[in-house]
Amino acid sequence: MPARARRRQTFRVASRAPEQRLLFRATDNSSPVLIDPRPFTGTREKGWGPFAESFLRFNEAALRAIDARPELATSSDGTVLRLLPGGRAGAIPLRSAQTGHVAAGFVVRPRFGWAGIGRVLTQTGWAAAPEFLQLPLVPGSGREVPSWVLAGPVLARLSALVRRLRRGYEEREEVLNHPRGRILWGEYLSRSFVHGQWSRLPCRFPDLDTDPLLRREIRWAVERIRDQLRLVGGTDLIARLLVQIAERLLQQLGDVPPAAPRRDRLRRLVGDRFIDHALREGLEAIGWVVDERGLGGGREQDGLAWQLPLDQLWESYVEAFTRREAALTGAQVRVGRLRETVFPLRWTEAAYASLGHLVPDIVVRRGRSVQIIDAKYKAHLADLDDDGWRRFTDDAQAAHRADVHQVLAYAALYDAEETIATLVYPLRGSTWELLAARRRDIWRADLLHGGRRVRLELRGLPFGTTGVQGPGTVTLDETRR
Repeated sequence: MPARARRRQTFRVASRAPEQRLLFRATDNSSPVLIDPRPFTGTREKGWGPFAESFLRFNEAALRAIDARPELATSSDGTVLRLLPGGRAGAIPLRSAQTGHVAAGFVVRPRFGWAGIGRVLTQTGWAAAPEFLQLPLVPGSGREVPSWVLAGPVLARLSALVRRLRRGYEEREEVLNHPRGRILWGEYLSRSFVHGQWSRLPCRFPDLDTDPLLRREIRWAVERIRDQLRLVGGTDLIARLLVQIAERLLQQLGDVPPAAPRRDRLRRLVGDRFIDHALREGLEAIGWVVDERGLGGGREQDGLAWQLPLDQLWESYVEAFTRREAALTGAQVRVGRLRETVFPLRWTEAAYASLGHLVPDIVVRRGRSVQIIDAKYKAHLADLDDDGWRRFTDDAQAAHRADVHQVLAYAALYDAEETIATLVYPLRGSTWELLAARRRDIWRADLLHGGRRVRLELRGLPFGTTGVQGPGTVTLDETRR
């Protein structure tokens, strides 16, 4: 072959190679990440220049969803842009400042590591599972984020869908042209008869609530997730746990063979505005598996956009831990998540009402004592060693005064012989083990005023480690109280 032809052929092959889009990485509540403008501006300039405003406009919603704050500054290269991560883990696409098309990805990793997040999610039954965002796929996140981070919520959705489609008769009400079951004469007279629609009969009848084809499609999706999780299950504890959950789910679907879903059928079902919430979410999850949205053990480059508020995850873990402790003593637990601890504020002037109510996270009653627990996800406390924790009430008191004032305000709402106000912070496993061995994982102070005594506690718990007597592993089929 002539050299010129070989050069032309080589050029044609190279021109078809897919362009590798960047993936920017950050850690929650950490230092800002410098964003290179060149992938977003189409120029070779190191500064953003006039493109900064359009970049922020195109990506405003995505950055807000993941709690990332943009920071603009000037340097010798011109305008520089940094993204400051907040208290959420997740992944979002970043759009071009010129075209609005996806040009890169941005992933915020948890500072306690993916394994710590996985343990907390499994111990709380995925109660604070990642939320999927209505955004395009995130370039490169399929390999960056462990498959179980997204596979876990998908299995939870499919589990809820299976319960929704469980075989059994249920009562249905429909307006029919021919009688079926029992005619609802009261509704017939008040709605149909008075409007001259004599043939429209409101009926109530039992109906078998199942869809064999949908059950086959669910089984196909669960089998695919299980098989893909097995690829990493040998070294990943969370993946192995999810494989077990998938196996139990498949046992409930043993009466049907698997069938690959059709995309047009799924789109048509999801587009039905009359289907209930569990059915819609389950159908969406099946569609993600069909499209391989980063759920397959790291084989796909791109993955779904998602976010997970780490403060809510920590609160769920502390709640589960508290319920376990309370069950051993017969204590009563009430939680703000269920609106069981709401105290409304009655302002004299509604126009100046900056706060409508107070809602303690957790309240525990044991006999004549009451304990108010406020879970605080303060990421920088995870880096404290033994000496640093002992200096907490001295060197860091100013930074955490708002937390102390808040929990003490909650304590003032309750009248009991013994009142305990507890702030619970996450710690790294090694730090907690060292403190617990020396009985320094809880620090206390007593406040005496007007004959009333309030005990203030600062308590550390390990974030998702197995070294503590935690709430235990909860399956996806279990529901929260």
